[in-house]
Amino acid sequence: MAKNLVIVESPAKVKTIKKFLGKNYEVTASNGHVRDLPKSQLGIDVEHDFEPKYITIRGKGDILAKLRKEVKKADKIYLATDPDREGEAISWHLAQALKLADKNVYRISFNEITKNAVKASLKSPREVDMDLVNAQQARRMLDRMVGYKISPLLWAKVKRGLSAGRVQSVALRLICDREEEINAFIPEEYWTLDALLAVKGEKRPLTAKFYGDEKGKLNISSREQMEQIIKALEKEEYRVLEVKRGQRTKKAPLPFTTSTLQQEASKALNFSIQKTMRLAQQLYEGVDIKGQGTVALITYLRTDSVRVSEEAGQAAREYIARSYGDPYAAAHASEKQKTAKIQDAHEAIRPTDITRTPVLVKESLPRDLFRLYQLIWKRFTASRMSEAVYETTSVEIGAGSYRFHVSASKVAFDGFLSVYTSADEEKAKSNVLLKAIDEQTELTLRELEEKQHFTQPPAHYTEASLVKTLEELGIGRPSTYSPTITTILGRRYIVKESKNLYVTELGEVVNSIMKESFPSIVDEHFTANMESLLDKVEEGAVNWKTVVSNFYPDLKDAVENAEQELEKITIEDEVSDVVCEECGRNMVIKYGPHGKFLACPGFPDCRNTKPYLEKTGIKCPLCKKEVVLKKTKKGRKYYGCENNPECEFMSWQKPSGKSCPRCGSYMVEKGNKLACANEQCGYSENQPSEGKSNL
Repeated sequence: MAKNLVIVESPAKVKTIKKFLGKNYEVTASNGHVRDLPKSQLGIDVEHDFEPKYITIRGKGDILAKLRKEVKKADKIYLATDPDREGEAISWHLAQALKLADKNVYRISFNEITKNAVKASLKSPREVDMDLVNAQQARRMLDRMVGYKISPLLWAKVKRGLSAGRVQSVALRLICDREEEINAFIPEEYWTLDALLAVKGEKRPLTAKFYGDEKGKLNISSREQMEQIIKALEKEEYRVLEVKRGQRTKKAPLPFTTSTLQQEASKALNFSIQKTMRLAQQLYEGVDIKGQGTVALITYLRTDSVRVSEEAGQAAREYIARSYGDPYAAAHASEKQKTAKIQDAHEAIRPTDITRTPVLVKESLPRDLFRLYQLIWKRFTASRMSEAVYETTSVEIGAGSYRFHVSASKVAFDGFLSVYTSADEEKAKSNVLLKAIDEQTELTLRELEEKQHFTQPPAHYTEASLVKTLEELGIGRPSTYSPTITTILGRRYIVKESKNLYVTELGEVVNSIMKESFPSIVDEHFTANMESLLDKVEEGAVNWKTVVSNFYPDLKDAVENAEQELEKITIEDEVSDVVCEECGRNMVIKYGPHGKFLACPGFPDCRNTKPYLEKTGIKCPLCKKEVVLKKTKKGRKYYGCENNPECEFMSWQKPSGKSCPRCGSYMVEKGNKLACANEQCGYSENQPSEGKSNL
């Protein structure tokens, strides 16, 4: 009988797929890409129509030799790489490297590794989609051009080993811009007021929140204003003006895309983006389940679509009706309007079989793999369930001309909430509202509770919120979020502390160069437009070489200009006044992966190094020694006393050397203002222009 060869990307899929196909099929893996642009050169012939030069990836020779032997024995060859641009390109590269032009070659793809999906793909083989391949080639070449043209400039101007990337540079800029925004933020004071009201016949008091007066909402911005309001309220009689009862519904969530899975796994499970993708890959490729063998548990993990196949949707509704009851099965699932940023190439991330519940597979899966599968299963199941229904009560209370509000809700029908609640979703509170409250209810003031607050700066980016922003701006695609963040963390342009991302000194230098010399590369609109062009290449509407050839000349000119204009920022070894205690030489300031440090110029004979403490010329507010610029172990900048550990002074913002005229605390620089470090004070003033610092 005819011998058929199926080539997949990952060896982990071989066993799973072989089980479905039987003895007439041989299944083998390419281990990802087999050809790429050479590492030692640009690999793009800019003089001859931007033709790429592909070579066999080092270490892939043996794999190709093995594949060639299998190809010779086969009558039909099926290229079954992943169902996306990258997978399509791998299939094309395999066809080129194995010289399959005169063979019976077919491209098959499946969104899930199940028997039905794999066998269905064999019944509808196709040719390699060159539009998809060309979109991948264009992305690869654009990234190569940026990396190989700008990175050497960073090596010359800052230090060897740095890199610039088309998407990573934009991600770094977003983090740097947020850091500047936080540093420049001036807190504003505001107050809240609660009235604790005794209700006749009830033991528990009713807590009503201050809203305003009869004219509308009123914001309380100072202690003086609060005292005036309290003084007036203490004399007033409190009465129920209006009670509104009603219903509201909460729609079921959409099933996961790559981006939303990464965000929710970060919030709910505390997984890094990289870890989420690694575990999801295992769930997609197949896991050994007791009594079932190797089973693929979820559909393809790189997708920006929330679409679900009719078959999977119907199976979910039947399972929900059977397990939870007919009212819980939604007649129609929630939908998301398709935008230009959504490729919609495959389905949302979902379980391959909804009846394979987390309980059934728990014993077979390691803890983290189980937790991720459970999250995906619950989210998909919830997405096919009915909306939740809440009973709501809203009470308006009058106290003279002032108004207080009380609102509460309780679940009348839990719907999808019986299965899933997102990590940042507050569960509905039954509240302390009384069932029998109406306009005749008698109220007596027990106590007025006032609280002072200050507005908070924008939050630092986390991996999850950065992915969300990149997606909203149309920068990158599902397959690029994880490698982008991994790269800038690996280069130490940013560090992660307690989920938050902070820019390092090195990251600030690189971002500054990119903004000054390559503004279009770090412009989110330009990068998003480039992603849109790549999508049009995939659709066959734009020629891929047109995109590449239009991009290169501007990049080349910008690099040449930067080589001339940026000579002034070349960082030389600056001699310090710190003497090396081992050999007596004056130590020099050098740049490392964490930023500046002190090193002995006698290297390699003397290998002494020390942390570099940059003096600010400002006296410590606590002990009057000098404040120096320091870095945490991970490279985040802060200001501390040179007399540490005897003096514990530290500040994330630079102290100004000036005391607050209101409370006497020290003041810090925030953008073009000076602000009191004591947030309870809230004093700020404009910073004199000559006092501004670039540190």
